[in-house]
Amino acid sequence: MSDREHLVNHHGRSPILSPGARTLYLKALAGDGRLVRASCTQDENEALQELLAIGLLISDNDEPGSLFAVDPEKLAASLSSTWQRQALDLLARAVSIPGELTDLAEAFHTPDQSGGPIEYVQGRALINQRLQQAMASGMTEGLAMQPGGPRPSEMLTSFLKRDLDIIRTGASMRSIYNASTRYHQPTRDYVATLAKEGWQFRTLDEPYARLLIFDRRLAVIPVAEDNLAAFIHDAAVVNYLAQEVFERNWSRALDFEGDRTVPQQVVSQLRHTIIDLLLSGTNHRVIARRLGISERTLARHIAEMREEYNVDSLFQLGYVLGHASRADRGTTVTAALDPSVTDGLL
Repeated sequence: MSDREHLVNHHGRSPILSPGARTLYLKALAGDGRLVRASCTQDENEALQELLAIGLLISDNDEPGSLFAVDPEKLAASLSSTWQRQALDLLARAVSIPGELTDLAEAFHTPDQSGGPIEYVQGRALINQRLQQAMASGMTEGLAMQPGGPRPSEMLTSFLKRDLDIIRTGASMRSIYNASTRYHQPTRDYVATLAKEGWQFRTLDEPYARLLIFDRRLAVIPVAEDNLAAFIHDAAVVNYLAQEVFERNWSRALDFEGDRTVPQQVVSQLRHTIIDLLLSGTNHRVIARRLGISERTLARHIAEMREEYNVDSLFQLGYVLGHASRADRGTTVTAALDPSVTDGLL
């Protein structure tokens, strides 16, 4: 790139010249239109480079080290013509580039499926890129099962604008979260905002695997290996996952619109899980992490259970809950063996 082209790229805004460059140019005019490079002070060097770049000062071939001033009017006419041609060229390229890259964009948003109806995509970055492609390709329906606890608040914030844009295009969106997300204020805010726009959320308090379905034509599931996902394109398999996995889980899940009040059913199931983990000897930090709640929330549940069972210590609570748990299991076994319950199921 020439000095003049460099100036076009970096000094395209008014003023064209800095005050220091103007002062140095006038100094050259005062010296009969000439300036000795060696006479410039260190402070004037930047201004000197600016004048040389734009072409207001040029070297005198007959006197090395000497510079002479160029007529600004003639230079302005020349630069104006050059810059206008460059601007028109850039404008033409800006107008034509979407059409010229259409075939490449189509190839990018419609990945090659030559590997068969199931693609294995390795690496978190590539998986996320492929998911973004699926969401950006005019999606009309999205189904998601998102296990685990709440996601970080900064992640939810970064997703909000994208998800609002999706739902506002008229897409039908449904998501299943873990019940523990009801205790996470950033998740409640995120859900409440999207629910007002028509996104449907439910929570499920039983274990389930991650599943994403786009327009009933692409399903994405995790593979046992870390950072490996299976992208399934087979219509029969995708439909099976939608109907027999997602819809069945959706029917058992509870509506969630970001409200602060937690349904008693969710509280009861969460406390049953806490009881089982306490009885197995799991420490509080691990329990909180597994359930996706804070240790403070866990401590509150334990305190309320101690009050409910009128005990003073965790040991007493464990003893009482152990008896209650065994009684519940006995009832469950009896019901399971009752012919009136199982008759007709096989």
